[in-house]
Amino acid sequence: MLARDLAETYPHVSVDADAVDAARLLAGNKLPALLVVDADQRPYAIVPGSQLIKQLVPDYLLAEPLLVSVVDDRHLGEVTEKIDGLTVAEWLPSRTYAPPVVGPDAGLLQVAALMARTHSPLVAVIEREGDEVRLLGAITAACLMTHLLAGP
Repeated sequence: MLARDLAETYPHVSVDADAVDAARLLAGNKLPALLVVDADQRPYAIVPGSQLIKQLVPDYLLAEPLLVSVVDDRHLGEVTEKIDGLTVAEWLPSRTYAPPVVGPDAGLLQVAALMARTHSPLVAVIEREGDEVRLLGAITAACLMTHLLAGP
């Protein structure tokens, strides 16, 4: 089975999109990661939800883990305040790596190895035509696992 056969339409956002809207897209669709594209619709970043959650937690709580035990839900307003008015590009973690991508002819094990190496729950499938890149879809870890377990 090839990547083109596994690629599914996956919600994505632009680097210029509103960060709060992107967070709601991630939460509302129960996505494992946020797929971010640039102005040309090329994959820009794939950021696991856990890394985006880290961007929502107030810095003082990350610096002082013991403080978390005494903070209650009254402080939840700080979560959206932290990203209110930011674009997705401004919200992304500072250490954003090139997104894991494969071509349409990549095999299951090639996709699995890339996913494992990059610790990403998602791999984008792209097609190149000269200088043009077209996003065909994405393969999630759950989808890949289903097919890996099914065997040949």
